[in-house]
Amino acid sequence: MLRWLDMPPVWLALFCAAAWAHRPVAGLPRAGGWAMAPGWALVAVGLVLVVAAAVEFRRHRTTIIPRETPSELIDSGVFRLTRNPVYLGDALVLAGVCLILRQPAALWLVPAFMALVTRRFIRGEEAGLRAAFPQAALTYMARVRRWL
Repeated sequence: MLRWLDMPPVWLALFCAAAWAHRPVAGLPRAGGWAMAPGWALVAVGLVLVVAAAVEFRRHRTTIIPRETPSELIDSGVFRLTRNPVYLGDALVLAGVCLILRQPAALWLVPAFMALVTRRFIRGEEAGLRAAFPQAALTYMARVRRWL
């Protein structure tokens, strides 16, 4: 049960909750309405990245679940731009949520989220790819950046 709680969407939800709680805790003023449009744009781009990555996982018939062994290394679609389109999409969603909530001071949560998913998920996933697809993974990782 606890293994399923240690999943990227759960962490994203916790960080979004932290963004929501940021102003009362920090006592900071809220941003004006200007933050709403860019916030929604970031959420939209983030969701498009996540969906595009999910389509690639499905098309290649490999797992999207962290810590499961992949059956194929994906280097097409959005994976040509970033090795981690789902996590990048999550980070964009979080940044958008901070702006939608008119809490730009909470944007510090975005690099904190990125550091957490790098440590908890990405490093292990990359090690798994190197173990499963030694040369292909090294070539791919040399060609495509982890984030952007």
